Amino acid sequence: MQTIFIMVKCERGRAYEVADAAVQNVEQVSEVHSISGQYDLLMKVYLDDQTDIGRFVTSRVQTLDGVQDTFTLIAFKAFT
Repeated sequence: MQTIFIMVKCERGRAYEVADAAVQNVEQVSEVHSISGQYDLLMKVYLDDQTDIGRFVTSRVQTLDGVQDTFTLIAFKAFT
């Protein structure tokens, strides 16, 4: 299992709409948080080991209506 975090910049006034669409339409998205700063949303995503991260981000997240830009972080290890 791969864990990635995707920071999403949305079109002005559309962050809640994008967050709702991600939660409802992208099954791999486990959490969406609104954040401050350069990006509007932070998505936590779990992918199968065989899933191509770049293809997933470009085809499933960047195509959501209202998304302007993304920045993807790949997590190596979770500490508890």
